[in-house]
Amino acid sequence: MSEPTEESDEVTGESDGSTADADEVSERGTETSQDAAIPIEDVDLDSSTPLEVDGLRKTFGGITAVDGVSFEVERGSLTGLIGPNGAGKSTTFNLITGMHEPDDGTVRFDGEDVTGLAPHEIANRGLARTFQIARELEEMTVLENMMLAPKGQIGESLWRSVTPGFRDDVQRQETEQLERVWEVLDFFEIDHLAEEYAGNLSGGQRKLLEMARALLTDPEMLLLDEPFAGVNPSLEKRLLEHIHELREEGYTFLIVEHDMDLIMNNCERVIVMHQGRVLKDGTPAEVKESEDVIEAYLGGEV
Repeated sequence: MSEPTEESDEVTGESDGSTADADEVSERGTETSQDAAIPIEDVDLDSSTPLEVDGLRKTFGGITAVDGVSFEVERGSLTGLIGPNGAGKSTTFNLITGMHEPDDGTVRFDGEDVTGLAPHEIANRGLARTFQIARELEEMTVLENMMLAPKGQIGESLWRSVTPGFRDDVQRQETEQLERVWEVLDFFEIDHLAEEYAGNLSGGQRKLLEMARALLTDPEMLLLDEPFAGVNPSLEKRLLEHIHELREEGYTFLIVEHDMDLIMNNCERVIVMHQGRVLKDGTPAEVKESEDVIEAYLGGEV
């Protein structure tokens, strides 16, 4: 069965035009204070597997991009999703997060069937994602981009914004959100870019902004689609440090990435896709020793 030739085609039909991080944010050390940690609230800890994917299938014009994919992600884990271009990784992300509706199969999050829900409905349930190509609003500042992210903003209601009595509630919430925005900007070390237009940021800085915005939606789990693409080694290291710190705070991660060494060195578990199917699901050691993986991934065109 034929398959898409480039993973990016599954998402936007564009290639990643991220630029090198020549103007990378200044180094401020690798230590992040505990005060900057982002706590998770209202998380149902009864389920050890918040994300359950069962039998997902999706075709596009006769091409089967995802063919019966099933896996689970354990709470608090850092799980990698790898495979050659066209393996179906980004399409799987799109099916999980509501960007595409599956032809068959189910997606359950915290025990609830979220199959086919709109992206904002799934995000409101605590399942957030980033994209291969950052989707910031280029003509708005970093701070303005961040202020748009929190959900449940009562100021979005016109009558609340102008009605005496409710206006105080709106202003109080905006003050609280602004404080949290600055906290997250500081956590990702981009607070000095707050007044910079998002369109002027380097590729790596945009990745930081997108991940920061995702955190402001109060997610329980983050799906990161190639978060290190177009990022220089120094900023890549800092991104990894942030991910590990957030995981220690209780966040769950599923990461699509082409850099197999990066996944093997940072994830407890790795899911390998090939031709729209799950080829192997196990520890990094088990994946490395799999003859099927070696033949289909390492031994083929990547």
